[in-house]
Amino acid sequence: MRIGIVSDVHCDHEGLAFVVSEFAASGVDEIILAGDAHNQYRFSNEVTELIREHEMRYVLGNHEEILLRPDSRAITMPAVRADNVEFVRSSPTRIRTIVSGKVLTVVHANPFEPNFDYLYPGNPAFSRCDELDTDYLVLGHTHVPMAERIGRTLVVNPGSLPATLPQGVNRSIAYAILDIAADEATLIRRPRPDFTQA
Repeated sequence: MRIGIVSDVHCDHEGLAFVVSEFAASGVDEIILAGDAHNQYRFSNEVTELIREHEMRYVLGNHEEILLRPDSRAITMPAVRADNVEFVRSSPTRIRTIVSGKVLTVVHANPFEPNFDYLYPGNPAFSRCDELDTDYLVLGHTHVPMAERIGRTLVVNPGSLPATLPQGVNRSIAYAILDIAADEATLIRRPRPDFTQA
């Protein structure tokens, strides 16, 4: 079983479509999106429809938490499809499942508290991974790629798509592939294509 992992898309539907095509070429069996598919003040029909079309396992992030508040004007804009909003609203904040006999946990940020603390590589909170009783922990939020075994748990953060980064930062597309049979994750970075040249 090979799982494609992406996070922190932030409405970059072109980048997500590119990553989906990369996953297809790599022969992944399924895709996980570890939160922040949207921006807190902008909803993307295109991103949501890619999630739905490819039946991605998807958890909500801090941007969705703000976006889905009752006073949010972004989800009532005329171009926003109500069925897409309902799909996002019904998505979980955490997934815990069994894949090929291994326990897989997916959250957007801090798995230990119901908050959005940033857990960068080396954060002391990762020493608590054994409390999660999981073989794989997938998260995002920091935009910093990470694949590190901590105790029995392989922690994977795929990074983010470059549209979320400021100008002047290396604007490559980051994602990961988790190979359950090999019990390893590969972090991948590709130059962002010029989608205007299509």
